[in-house]
Amino acid sequence: MTKSQETAPASDRVRLRRRPARGSYDLDLVRSILDEAMLCHVAFVDGGDPVVLPTLHVRIGDELLIHGARKNRMMNKVAEGVPVCVEATVIDSVVMGRSVLQNSVNYRSAVVMGEGRAVEDLDEVLPRMHALIDKITPGRIPFLRPLTQAELRSVLLVSVPIVEASAKVRTGDAGDAPADRSLPVWAGQLPLRVAPGTPVPDEYVPAGMPVPDHLTGWGETRSGAY
Repeated sequence: MTKSQETAPASDRVRLRRRPARGSYDLDLVRSILDEAMLCHVAFVDGGDPVVLPTLHVRIGDELLIHGARKNRMMNKVAEGVPVCVEATVIDSVVMGRSVLQNSVNYRSAVVMGEGRAVEDLDEVLPRMHALIDKITPGRIPFLRPLTQAELRSVLLVSVPIVEASAKVRTGDAGDAPADRSLPVWAGQLPLRVAPGTPVPDEYVPAGMPVPDHLTGWGETRSGAY
């Protein structure tokens, strides 16, 4: 039995019920998924209505950090300490079977539930904002104009503890019925990955200015862990 299978859920709220064999409560796995995913979705209830919104995130230790403007509705609700559910997914491949219901995807997903807290100390906000930028484009911070105190004060940074969490992973081929495996249909997997295209400068970049190495090598350097 693996470590992931031995680990118990932190609470019943994150217990896997559908396909539990694909589930894990190993926080190392949860952390790795959060690190690799470029985007997360934050779910909360506002005025009795369910709301789910996408945002960028970064993990520092066992803090899951999201940010937005101080007037941002989602950020203010989460900063108030309302219960939230944060989900991130990495798609690894398209899975193709021989019948309609056996076409799927291989994925790794993580769910974190809890309550957020606003990070108010500007000395704490600055390195966390740098970590968020460095997750998306590693090596870019030295090229950027430093944040001003006014800019730091305009940001609402919220931390959600990574305590109540679970992961779910699908791997392998389609689960075709034995009778379908002899059909003349191609089946298998189409691996997917996030790959950068050719950088496109904006109109204010001086003519002839080279693309920095941290962009041309983006896919080789981005890890997401801090």
